[in-house]
Amino acid sequence: MEALITPLSSHPLSLYQKPSSSFSPLTTSPLFFPKPHKHLRHRIQNSKYGNFLDLIPENKSDPIKFDINWLDPSQKPRLDLIVIGAGPAGLCLAERVSRYGIRVCCVDPDPLSMWPNNYGSWVDELSSLGLEDCFDKTWPMSSVHIDDHKTKYLDRPYGRINRKTLKMKLLSGCLSNGVKFHKAKAWKVNHQEFESSIVCDDGSELKASLIVDASGFASSFVEYDKPRNHGYQIAHGILAEVEEHPFDLDKMLLMDWRDSHLGNEPNLRVSNSRFPTFLYAMPFDSNLVFLEETSLVSRPVLSYKEVKTRMVARLRHMGIRVKRVIESEKCLIPMGGPLPKIPQSVMGIGGTAGLAHPSTGYMVARTLALAPILAESIVECLGSTRMIRGQPLYHRVWNGLWPIERRLTREFYTFGMETLLKLDLEGTRSFFDAFFDLNPEYWHGFLSSRLSIMELAMLSLSLFGHSSNSSKFDIVTKCPAPLVKMMGNVVLDSI
Repeated sequence: MEALITPLSSHPLSLYQKPSSSFSPLTTSPLFFPKPHKHLRHRIQNSKYGNFLDLIPENKSDPIKFDINWLDPSQKPRLDLIVIGAGPAGLCLAERVSRYGIRVCCVDPDPLSMWPNNYGSWVDELSSLGLEDCFDKTWPMSSVHIDDHKTKYLDRPYGRINRKTLKMKLLSGCLSNGVKFHKAKAWKVNHQEFESSIVCDDGSELKASLIVDASGFASSFVEYDKPRNHGYQIAHGILAEVEEHPFDLDKMLLMDWRDSHLGNEPNLRVSNSRFPTFLYAMPFDSNLVFLEETSLVSRPVLSYKEVKTRMVARLRHMGIRVKRVIESEKCLIPMGGPLPKIPQSVMGIGGTAGLAHPSTGYMVARTLALAPILAESIVECLGSTRMIRGQPLYHRVWNGLWPIERRLTREFYTFGMETLLKLDLEGTRSFFDAFFDLNPEYWHGFLSSRLSIMELAMLSLSLFGHSSNSSKFDIVTKCPAPLVKMMGNVVLDSI
């Protein structure tokens, strides 16, 4: 899911097969993987509808056949820019920068492998980038089940991104512009005053004026100077052939907050009331559907086993019998928290640069939109006859991606995340009931990260006005601490 969550991995092997994607999964190393809620442990009960977890995902994805330009490290090529990672962010940035004659190399363990992630987006977001032909399915409307008695219909088209089409389009641009590719994993980054280098697992060393890390959340190349107190979004998704399903084929299900499926699961119902999850569904036809059980945000992260257990209970209650699991995905996204140190010697893009929406998990469309902006900053330096290198280069590119206005709006979105962390199921329902009653310009803009500080302030006032009395009580009693924290960060960023 990309509107409110982005699936980041497929079967378990992808945890190490795709470390270079800008939207790649987090490693499960105890040094990085957040500690889950220990007390949420439940046994999955089988029923007459079976248990889809017993089915082995097919997950067959052949590499893309494409004649790209391979780099010969033995020739010690002169490079201006090295991009680590061939995910959407890495390829988009490489393609944009190389348009201006900048010598670019993209380093990835497998540049032609198919991205394992399912990406979704609001149609207008990709259309504004000239990528409207990169959807393989669109729905004219979305729906949100607040509870068993209230459903909201959102008049905003939504689509599933065709991963192969998007990657082929970006690769074609890279080929036309002379981007080189090197099949290896970056192990180490070294810096000198006006030049940086990467050492790869094949023993090669590549040098360039700038290195951009597009290898995903788990990267260690981008540094932080503040505690990484992220919230975490976790989900389990499957693309499945089913006997039948209850979803309208002309609508995608953005959120289903109903918990009636837990009526016979008292332990699950109690835990869900405190740490709620929702169902997200893309119905392709009467027998093919993408289903995902999602924890919007928690800290520490909700147990992955808990998420799968709730999904089993939900599908059993809905009478959905899974015949085949075509793809299976585990999604884990750090949300909010501090930005990386600005500036620093390695530039970031995608997950490594803090571009995931702190309140919702949006990232793909946002990164594709910001990659050209970062590219302009890079070209201004590397294509300049003034030879802007070293610290002046790092300062320009980092502040080009994160100018003060964008940092301030991110603090507001992080405030939204901190507020959501404090809400239980009823509070979450009330929040989204009011949120989707707002003027569409507000909720469209919020989900797409395109509101100004003043617009966000107006959204807050409007949201409070549309809220129920219980939701207003939640805002008054639970928001002061996150609000004070946000204001403090805003003041520090403004200095």
